[in-house]
Amino acid sequence: MLDGLRRLEYRGYDSAGLAVFQPEQGLEVIKTKGRVDALARQVEGRGGLAGDIGLGHTRWATHGAPSQQNSHPHVSENGRIAVVHNGIIENYAEIRGFLQSTGVRFASETDSEVVAQLLEYYYNGSILEAVTKVLHRIQGAYALGILCADCPDRLIAARKDSPLVLGFGQGCRLLASDVTALIRYTRDVCYLDDGEIAELTADHVWVYDAYLRPVEKERRRVDWDISAAEKGGYEHFMLKEIMEQPKAVRDTLSPRIQDGRVVLDEVSFPKNFLAEMDRIAVIACGSSYHVGMAAKYILEKLLRKPVEVALASEFRYCDPIVTPRTLALVISQSGETIDTLAAMREAKRLGAKVLSIVNVVGSTIARESHQVLYTWAGPEIAVATTKAYSTQLAMIYLIGLCFGEVLGTLPPGEYAGLLAALQRLPDQLEEVLSCRERIQYLASVCFNHPSVFFIGRHLDYAVGLEGSLKLKEISYLHSEAYAAGELKHGTISLIEPGTLVVALATCRPLFEKTMSNVVEVKSRGADVLGLTTAPLEAAMGQTATYTLTVPETHPLLLPSLDVVPMQLFAYYVALMHGCDIDKPRNLAKSVTVE
Repeated sequence: MLDGLRRLEYRGYDSAGLAVFQPEQGLEVIKTKGRVDALARQVEGRGGLAGDIGLGHTRWATHGAPSQQNSHPHVSENGRIAVVHNGIIENYAEIRGFLQSTGVRFASETDSEVVAQLLEYYYNGSILEAVTKVLHRIQGAYALGILCADCPDRLIAARKDSPLVLGFGQGCRLLASDVTALIRYTRDVCYLDDGEIAELTADHVWVYDAYLRPVEKERRRVDWDISAAEKGGYEHFMLKEIMEQPKAVRDTLSPRIQDGRVVLDEVSFPKNFLAEMDRIAVIACGSSYHVGMAAKYILEKLLRKPVEVALASEFRYCDPIVTPRTLALVISQSGETIDTLAAMREAKRLGAKVLSIVNVVGSTIARESHQVLYTWAGPEIAVATTKAYSTQLAMIYLIGLCFGEVLGTLPPGEYAGLLAALQRLPDQLEEVLSCRERIQYLASVCFNHPSVFFIGRHLDYAVGLEGSLKLKEISYLHSEAYAAGELKHGTISLIEPGTLVVALATCRPLFEKTMSNVVEVKSRGADVLGLTTAPLEAAMGQTATYTLTVPETHPLLLPSLDVVPMQLFAYYVALMHGCDIDKPRNLAKSVTVE
């Protein structure tokens, strides 16, 4: 369990705990605030924990501060039932009040403890029946692991809106929130769907619906090697994953380019749907939203259809205008992002056709979409996404070429030129990565600026959003991104001597306009780090304090090259500040609660 928890550290957490059944002692619980290593030291201090069945958990604080008392597993008042929980129980206050009125004393401030105490309240000898009663009572999102001392040969699992995967090992059965925790022990897994309950023994798994009716589940084979989830000699997973981007993008593109054409065999919409499509609604969060911002420029250019980009957390509450002729393009690395999942379900309810771009095979968004395109980026361990962003962007190019051919909006010459440039993209990414020493040097020069602004126009603005996010999430520096033309509308009042401005100016038709903005911030004392294409380096260097370049390519493909120096710059700045790069504070890899 400790090994599995270490492999889930990238998801983010602030406390950890274990519950193990021991025949003579019953349920033994050890938990602590802090890292898994601190938990391991406590286990070693007790001489180890021996047993055949147990639960382990790492928690991000929501209800109640990080503390030993608020850590999972939570145990019922009589010590009989242990529970671990991902998600949020929305009606916990009501349930807590009810249980307290019956005399139950709570040991924590968490919403999760109500599950353990409510299970004890309903338990009458059948833990499965108690679980079903609890699930009909609680509201919210949950992935639950449950161990009862009265039946110490089995675990109970249940899920709603939070991921849960079951593993079929040799002489053992396992459950986890991510397959990464299981891959050392088995490659055979199945994914629970919303509302399902699983019962695990050492050699069997039964799955039921909410009324305990049996459900047949399909097993899946995990085909990536465990080494893909290890650092491979790099100091951090983030750097490893940045360096993996040429291969990841190649793996995304190559199977879908056949005989000089883009072929998306995974996608099959009803006849004439694309021609009659009224709009594309891109739905995403975080870095995936920034892919969507780039997608707006790319897809509108290639398809001549309106593209709207919506933050998933806002989409479901804005009474969106969606019709059966709308394509909802849903983007998520994990396929479990709770806001994106909820927004996707709202789009489906309103009649949209859903096409998702997802990395994790078998994830909830992938399963519930009408069509899904997998990026095949492999496991991404660092919290700050890099190769997932790049492969999602590569998928946008494939969609633009494929749909553009169907719609007839791409002349043959333009189609061939863009496709040829796309096929060169992995090699050009390697060329950009070969200059990382230059980027490291510039990070060493610029890392002590307390405030950073990213500016750009058109696709450069979209990339600036991602560059700014990378910097702030792993270095903790204040960083913002703006469309360069908006400087005079307020932002320029924040520019003062010592401010760093990262100016992205790879869009050739708008280069001079962006350079005018560079002159404006320079005249107010800012230091400027300029990013442009190799042919424009000299022009950029006349004004910018420092310059970086990327190779020239098709204008629509420049974001794929531009983002890599931004990722490396953020990485090296964070390194200079001594930050925990792979596990930045307060962040989780997959946001599975609202």
